[in-house]
Amino acid sequence: MNTLSITSPFAHPNAQAHQRASSDPYASAAQSAAVLRSGAQFRRDRMEAADMISTDEAALLAGTSRVTINAWIKSRRCIGISHLRRGFKLPHWQFEPNLWPVLQPLASALGATDGWRVLVFLETPAPALDGQTPRAALEQGVPAKRILALATAEAH
Repeated sequence: MNTLSITSPFAHPNAQAHQRASSDPYASAAQSAAVLRSGAQFRRDRMEAADMISTDEAALLAGTSRVTINAWIKSRRCIGISHLRRGFKLPHWQFEPNLWPVLQPLASALGATDGWRVLVFLETPAPALDGQTPRAALEQGVPAKRILALATAEAH
């Protein structure tokens, strides 16, 4: 019988040996802590990526005020990631014409309560899109209706 083995990129190097040696299906406290640390590092790295801009920069790009950008984030009209220091960071690419009109309906379809949920959805390769990210699919002209249906399915 063939079995499928999936390994997490966050797993401890000896995790497979440990899994075979133990019948306990749960992660240890050390493994859980390692996953949490790697997730926190991912978030820090993503916030500092070159495509992330401040609310002031977004306001200049959109030709509006920082107050309006903050209102758009609150209403889920745009993706804003809460920054540890103060304010928000926003992915620059969301202001592109193929993406901008889809953001608010996408957040609703996902049931997103914060920008991370929308950002991760848009940047994660989807088997239903032949491995493309929803963001790339939208940029290449895939109908928004298809992406919204995918988001709805993922949310349920």
